[in-house]
Amino acid sequence: MRELIDSSDPAAQDELEVLSVLTERWESDRAAVPPPTPLEAIQFRMAQGGLKPRDLEPYIGSRSRVSEVLSGARPLSIDMIRALHHHLGIPAASLIGLEVETRNEPPAPSKAAMKKLRSLGVMGHAETFSHYLERSFAGAPSAALLRKTRTARTNAKTDQSALAAWCGAVLLQARAVTLSPRTMELNPQSARTLASLSTQSNGPVEARHLLARMGVILVVIDHLPGTYLDGAALRRQDGTPVVALTLRHDRVDNFWFTLLHECAHAFLHLGGNRPIIVDDLEVAGEDDMEAEADRFASDALIPPEVWTRANRPDLTPRNVLAIAERANVHPAIIAGRWQREYSDYRRFSRMLGRGEVRRLFAASA
Repeated sequence: MRELIDSSDPAAQDELEVLSVLTERWESDRAAVPPPTPLEAIQFRMAQGGLKPRDLEPYIGSRSRVSEVLSGARPLSIDMIRALHHHLGIPAASLIGLEVETRNEPPAPSKAAMKKLRSLGVMGHAETFSHYLERSFAGAPSAALLRKTRTARTNAKTDQSALAAWCGAVLLQARAVTLSPRTMELNPQSARTLASLSTQSNGPVEARHLLARMGVILVVIDHLPGTYLDGAALRRQDGTPVVALTLRHDRVDNFWFTLLHECAHAFLHLGGNRPIIVDDLEVAGEDDMEAEADRFASDALIPPEVWTRANRPDLTPRNVLAIAERANVHPAIIAGRWQREYSDYRRFSRMLGRGEVRRLFAASA
């Protein structure tokens, strides 16, 4: 083989190919090298990149959780596998070899999450967590549902038990809602109508009524400690789409973008094996589904032809107001879009409508 590699003779190349196959077969039979364990793969990548355990915290979680994984005391979760593969380039096949957490149901979340859950009024003070999950998911296995529906926009540090608890709270609240017969369809055109409500002082609350006419339930409920959530799209047990928002960033621009993003999931992506989609919009969404939802929300809020003419680095507050009028949306939406696209979060910071959304839902409760 060593002699044949440098030859340009076609016959020599054919012989080289045959010898390569025979050599590979001999090596696999006589001198097979076992694949690395996931822990070995992580340690190799750390050595290769000069990484310290603290560098794994964005992908695995807290310092103690990283320590447990590196010592072999904690198996990798699916979210950890996804984050390590996506951000550190560790082959997924190497990471999947480690036993993945496959409990039928997650254990109870942290005390802080349980306290918050009970304060929301969806879980009884004497009720066990397993009974709560069974009741809120109507007997369906919540862990299996969440494993199927995670996307690249789920924070790797998410406490899966708290996430299941939050989704259960959303479903319980949605179960109590009775919708009238649908009079509109959720589509790009009606999404523009929804976006125009942002110009009204009570627009976020009015959005709930308009979505109801489209056959969609809007639930606004605080996130639980350890969930890192902006919103989610779910299906109620009877198939009714549910859009859920946490308002963890109480700003006008964030409310409307998250709302339209989750509406896109409800319109385009829910169904079949995907009854739940959860989003931390601070995590970059690079898969096709998230990119499509981002585009749907952006176009619904600001028509592309309007943004193309207005998008420039030297935008002024007066320009923002003029563009908002042209797009028929709240100025905060223009300011927030500009901040994201230019990564400048100082300019227009006073135009984002901070603290203006949560109080509207509190007043309408």
